[in-house]
Amino acid sequence: MTWSRSDPATDWSSLEHFSGESSALQRLWRGFMAARCFVAAVLLLLQALAMVLGQSMQPAAVALSAGYVIAALLAARFAPFKPIRGVGGAWLSTIGVDLVTFTALQVMQVGSINYTPLFALPVLMGAVLGTSAVGLGTTAAATLLLLAHATWFWLEQPTDTSPRFVQAALTGTGLFVVALLAHELARRLTREEAVAQRNRGAAQMHALVNDLVIETLSEGVLVIDAQGQVHATNPAADAILGQGLAELALPFALSAHPAWAPLAALAGQTFSRRTPQSKEIPVAQAQGTAREVRVRTRLTQTRDRHTESLCVMFLQDLRELEARIRTEKLAAMGRMSAAVAHEIRNPLAAITQASALLGEDLVDPAHRQLTTMVQQNAQRLSRIVDDVLDVARARQQRVLPLGEQIILDPTVRTLAEEWVQHAQRQGVLLALDATGSDVRFDVEHLRRILVNLLDNAARYAGDREGSIQITTRVNSAGRPCLQIWSDGAPLEPAVQRHLFEPFFSSESRSSGLGLFLCRELCERHGATIGYERRTLSPTGPEGNEFFVAFAAAETRLTQ
Repeated sequence: MTWSRSDPATDWSSLEHFSGESSALQRLWRGFMAARCFVAAVLLLLQALAMVLGQSMQPAAVALSAGYVIAALLAARFAPFKPIRGVGGAWLSTIGVDLVTFTALQVMQVGSINYTPLFALPVLMGAVLGTSAVGLGTTAAATLLLLAHATWFWLEQPTDTSPRFVQAALTGTGLFVVALLAHELARRLTREEAVAQRNRGAAQMHALVNDLVIETLSEGVLVIDAQGQVHATNPAADAILGQGLAELALPFALSAHPAWAPLAALAGQTFSRRTPQSKEIPVAQAQGTAREVRVRTRLTQTRDRHTESLCVMFLQDLRELEARIRTEKLAAMGRMSAAVAHEIRNPLAAITQASALLGEDLVDPAHRQLTTMVQQNAQRLSRIVDDVLDVARARQQRVLPLGEQIILDPTVRTLAEEWVQHAQRQGVLLALDATGSDVRFDVEHLRRILVNLLDNAARYAGDREGSIQITTRVNSAGRPCLQIWSDGAPLEPAVQRHLFEPFFSSESRSSGLGLFLCRELCERHGATIGYERRTLSPTGPEGNEFFVAFAAAETRLTQ
């Protein structure tokens, strides 16, 4: 990202769009207004002092000083600030009034009072708040007025008045020099303020971007100074470290909490060695066991020795890292398994066909038993191959087709009755309470999920009435749900953690792809699947329940 800078040779008039909003010029405007009020008060005070001292006074000079006080106060109170671009109202009400007043006082000069230095005020005001033409024009007007006064004095008193002409010329020259220098300084001030405002805007934008990036990082971030004070954190750091990190007021001492003492020690090592550090540290949690965290530190670069370096600490939960690695390995394994499954199908079909042909010519029961074993194991291998290929297809088809909406209760009833008839299972109860609930789900995919869950339930459930129960309902979030409950023994915690992972099964003769395929199909349709151990009634037995929460029928979801 690049930002353009002002050209140093830019004319004052080209900054018109900025000068009206310049806070520096506004402060100068207020300063000039205050200076005019002060000069007006001094002039009136000098007239009063001369009167007290008994000097001859001119009523016109007193009236002119009083009028100048009133004009200065009114301009300071009501005149709005805007850059002076020419001989207009702003110039006449301020600079014009000053030139006329000071010239009139100079003409009515009484005693030894010299009003010439006062011309510096309107000249500076025109040079600073106006364009170059306004500044030079105001200076030229003041110089001409001084020369005109010297000429008038020569006409009134035709003596040796050359000193007055020389004084007027020198004063005019000095005013031109002051005007040029003041104008250049004002231009530089305005340019630098414009650049500063643009740089401040860029810095604010970069700060907002940095804050957004840090806030959304999956890694935890802590910014620590050399004294061990934490100056910035992000939500990921609070999730990893816990212990109420987000509720602490910044800055706070990292070593104040005993669980974070190893982090503070690592930050201290980073500052002492001036090199990045990396370490895996167990961090105690408010609840549960300690969490293994990979900690990496970096020092910020400083451009001068007066700026203190900061230690930026990156925190990464090793469990999430291991989960990502495991997911990548499983994806690679799935691709390899799909390729192997394709290669197995043809020889497997040949084995099945050859076994069937061989069984037609066998008479010996022992030989027939052997061919039956071959056919049974070939069928088992065929099911495993189909499961592997189903998983591959489910992962490749990431976009959910529109399909058709299905009414949940009648569809579940039909599919459940088909399974009961095919499996010849007794004691299955249906409790369908999602009346009128439509869901967007492929019927064949729902059949595969329901059959898989019912097969698992039948493998571990008892034989009594109600040992397997199929229910539907609408949960508190308004999503239709399907639940398969069975009275089987509780699953071990190690089994629960890996229930929906591929190739994991507590049965030696299972491929371990059934529940994983169910999860893939649910995610494809925007549904969620889960497991919990619960009872269906306060007095009933505990059982294993698998539930599917469907997405709304109107929403088309993509994975």
